[in-house]
Amino acid sequence: MAKNIHMVVDDDVHERLDRIKKEHGLTWEGMLLYAANDLDTPD
Repeated sequence: MAKNIHMVVDDDVHERLDRIKKEHGLTWEGMLLYAANDLDTPD
């Protein structure tokens, strides 16, 4: 079953995240999963 994630961010944060997302050719879902994988990987 699909789930929705909703979060509120300031305009400057959204602009930064959107820029990073576009630079790496990611979707919002892909960017979230990429970050989760990075955080879940032991140092």
